[in-house]
Amino acid sequence: MTAAIAWRHARYHDLTIDELYRVLALRQEVFVVEQACPYLDADGRDRDATHLWTDDADGARALAYARLFAPGVRYVEACIGRVVTAPSTRRSVLGRALMHEAIPRLHAAHGAVAIRIGAQRYLERFYGELGFVTASPEYLEDGIPHVEMVRS
Repeated sequence: MTAAIAWRHARYHDLTIDELYRVLALRQEVFVVEQACPYLDADGRDRDATHLWTDDADGARALAYARLFAPGVRYVEACIGRVVTAPSTRRSVLGRALMHEAIPRLHAAHGAVAIRIGAQRYLERFYGELGFVTASPEYLEDGIPHVEMVRS
């Protein structure tokens, strides 16, 4: 991906049905099907988040997505969750670009707040390169090793 990325950002109630469908389809493709982890992705928290994503050139499918929470909603800190990229875009710049878009959006909305994430353990180095520091022992979430990380 070398062209400028067209990021979309919306509150839950401002998402169109098609936008919501595309981001939920991406989340299910990766978190449920690819990771073979049957769990309820529709966890009731989408209404409390703003949603950040980019679609393919045709607008037919989401390629990267994250949901952003204000401080005090999930944790004392702001939070970035459900960070996901389509399998076809892996090893491109899209995952890093998503985080480089999400962090400033949280800071623009809430000031220079700390941000907490629940990271899959294998991505700890990736998030570390973005300034996140491990802040918990490893724990299992839906059978997958995770750690909490904070960026001050």
